[in-house]
Amino acid sequence: MNKKCENKSFAPLRKQLDLVTTIIPFICILLLCIVFVAAPDGSGQVLASIRFFLGDELGSYYLLIGLGMLLCSLYIAFSKYGSIRLGDQEKPQYTSFQWGSMMFTAGLAADILFYSLCEWILYAGESRITDLGGVQDWASTYPLFHWGPIPWSFYMVLAVAFGFMIHVRKRNKQKYSEACRPLLGKWTDGPAGKLIDLIAVFALLAGTATTFSLATPLLSMALSAVFHIEQSNLFTIAILVIICLVYTVTVYFGMKGVAKLAASCTYLFFALLLYVLIGGGKARYTIETGITAIGNLTQNFIGLATWTDALRETSFPQNWTIFYWAYWMVWCVATPFFIGSISGGRTIRQTILGGYFWALAGTFTSFIILGNYSLNLQVTGQIDLISEYAASGDLYQIIISIMQTLPWAKMGLLLLAVTMIAFYATSFDSITMVASAYSYKTLPAGAEPHRNIRLFWAVMLILFPIALIFSENSMANLQSVSIIAAFPVGIIMMIIIGSFFKDAKAYLNGKKEQ
Repeated sequence: MNKKCENKSFAPLRKQLDLVTTIIPFICILLLCIVFVAAPDGSGQVLASIRFFLGDELGSYYLLIGLGMLLCSLYIAFSKYGSIRLGDQEKPQYTSFQWGSMMFTAGLAADILFYSLCEWILYAGESRITDLGGVQDWASTYPLFHWGPIPWSFYMVLAVAFGFMIHVRKRNKQKYSEACRPLLGKWTDGPAGKLIDLIAVFALLAGTATTFSLATPLLSMALSAVFHIEQSNLFTIAILVIICLVYTVTVYFGMKGVAKLAASCTYLFFALLLYVLIGGGKARYTIETGITAIGNLTQNFIGLATWTDALRETSFPQNWTIFYWAYWMVWCVATPFFIGSISGGRTIRQTILGGYFWALAGTFTSFIILGNYSLNLQVTGQIDLISEYAASGDLYQIIISIMQTLPWAKMGLLLLAVTMIAFYATSFDSITMVASAYSYKTLPAGAEPHRNIRLFWAVMLILFPIALIFSENSMANLQSVSIIAAFPVGIIMMIIIGSFFKDAKAYLNGKKEQ
């Protein structure tokens, strides 16, 4: 903790803040929310048209970025750049478990639990799954692909670029634009740099506000079933306030609080997985189906990553793969910064390979255990989940039905709810830290933003989700904004990677000269 940063009075602190990148994105988001509420149909059609154009006509852009980022991460890890140590310290600043738990929980929020339980259902009715061989083998494979090496490569490559900028070059600006300085030069301090930062903060706010749209209703239903409380907007708001209180208190105490909450979240996560694996009584099927899915993924990985469905016979990659890559790209504004900041003392090779280990171990285990348990209910005829979803379209109620097949169902639902709250709180801790750093004109490496700034962002990040729960259309539209925001973010990501290679090469050449 930088003590000087904490003890500043308000006036000097205000002079340190970059009000442009703090206020303008908020105003833009606020105006969009007003438009969505005032004219939900018209605004929705406009956004849907833009999103369709980017996803359908320019879909290959997202696919090529995804595959390129994966190959780039492996090249960096096994090339001369992999030996660069992020920082001066010989030992990592966090233990492997602390580092892995913070990275994993920060990058996923509670979406991982929601999708693990039901994603195979979304694919089951797709002709693509039937063409490949059927629900049993392929509805369990695609979730591993969409949450596997490619999306995590977005985080890994940018994390080492930001880590190099923070720990090695010790830049005093922790922003997207600063990572572009080696290529942009003096343009970084002008309109181009400001535009990059505005796009980044806008994408961060849009992605943050919409992540609650997926899993919060499930959290509300789970707690409602346990405590017999009638579901309502007020009840959902109360849940969001509780989440806000948890991560606000944690982030107030800085990185030590974040590390402890991440560890607690990881323990809860694996307790939930163990409960389903053992309590569900389907361990053999669950594990064997998971092994088959990993085999399918490994054998067909390049084909899955490059399939464009040029004739649009199914539009599966446009509806799913491109959607996922774009959504992960939006989250690249915050999560890689956080991973890079906590990776001091590790080499770039350790950061990338260790990151893949912890990330894939967590996501694959979650989808294999939670997803394959619910898949077993379908294939054994215990519950026809596919028909229920086709009839109602209500994934949240289906997930509740899945959890109620387990022993001590209320305990399981409570464990699910508490784990979701911990995931949300940990993710928003990391986002709050990154957003707070963005508010500064300059922030030295190793310094933490002032507590008042962290508290400001902690509260502001929760206000939009609370406001948007009153308008379902607005939530869907803002999610489209997040996907659209991924397009310019992808361009910025490529500039950051080019800047990293240029800067890292100069750093290595300088060391050789010494």
